[in-house]
Order: sequence, then structure tokens, then C-alpha cells
Amino acid sequence: MIKPSIFFLLLLLNFAAPVTGQITLNNSSFEGEPQDAIVPMGWQGCEQGSTPDILPGSWGVYNEPSDGETYMGLITRQDGSWESVGQQLSKPIQKGDCYEFGIDLAHSKTYANYNKPVKIQIWGGTKSCSKDVLLGASKAISHTAWKRYFFRLEPTENIRYIIIEAQSMDGLFFSYNGNILLDNISVLKPCYRAEVIELEWVGKGML
Repeated sequence: MIKPSIFFLLLLLNFAAPVTGQITLNNSSFEGEPQDAIVPMGWQGCEQGSTPDILPGSWGVYNEPSDGETYMGLITRQDGSWESVGQQLSKPIQKGDCYEFGIDLAHSKTYANYNKPVKIQIWGGTKSCSKDVLLGASKAISHTAWKRYFFRLEPTENIRYIIIEAQSMDGLFFSYNGNILLDNISVLKPCYRAEVIELEWVGKGML
């Protein structure tokens, strides 16, 4: 006879984070009227005197968007300056929390004279455009087709703002003219976790 109480282990994978745990961004696909030197609605330029572009159509850039009608271009310059944007998160990320998100990245070979590959760096801030915690960075993007990249944000202090900036590739000690294209940022979701839970099943005795 089988015992009426059977204990077993169940592995629960949190593949679908609760909607209530998500953090959203305004205009996460950088939609707007294509034109140069304009910050997409919902975002703020974070480098004085230097603004991104809403593409395609300006500076000889005609890559198709990966989502919606437009996307954003950020550049670096040989004088050491660069472009960046930021905005306030829909709710803060607390120290010790972990969130993940994806973003589509590409490169243009015909961005006026700004044609070398660059990377993005992602910062967290306690106030608008303040770069208090470096949260992640991509590699230098040289492919012209859109590819999706995923980032895990694990701040060492509470953050309320996110900043995305273009930067030169690693290993160089000089600045140069380069570009990176951005589109289709996902919501920020709590990182996946796995839990092992012991459950008790009580059934009738069986022969």
C-alpha cells in the first residue's frame, strides 16, 4: 500500500514576471518626426549642446526601423564629445534589486562623417541626467542589421533615472567620429529566479 502522504520537489521557474513588477519607459521605440538634432518625446538630452537624431532620413541614414516608424541615432566625435539621453523610470530600482531589458542596436555606414562603430553605456542616476552608477555596456556595434541585446541592471544604490550614452570602443586612447542606432527598448522586468519548493500531496491509500 502506498503511503497517503507523498512529498516531492517542484522546481518553479519565474519565466513570466508579474506585470506589477515591470518598469516602463516613455516612448521606448523613439517615435517622432524624423529630423536631426532633436530629442525623441519622453526623453531628455543629457549632454549640453549635443542632441541625438530621429531617423531615418537625416545625415544619409536610411536603415529601416526594427519597430514602429522611427529610431534614434547617437554619435561620438573626435573632439571627445558624445550624445546621450535619459528619462525617469516609472518607479525606482532599489539597491539589491535586479531588472532585465532588451534593446535593438545597429550601425550605419553612411552617417555623414560619423561612420565608425561605437558602443552604448547605461547609467543609473538619483536625479535627472546624473551618472551615479554604471549599469552596463554593449560591445562596439558594427553590424547594419538590427540585433537584440539584453542587459541586467543590478544597481549598488537606489536609482530613479536611466541614461544611455554613446562611447568609443574599448581599448582606444583617442576619440573618433562614430554612430550607433537604437530602437525598441522592452519594459524592465525583474530578473528570472528559480525556486525549489516542497509540496505535500495527500491522497487515499491505494493497493
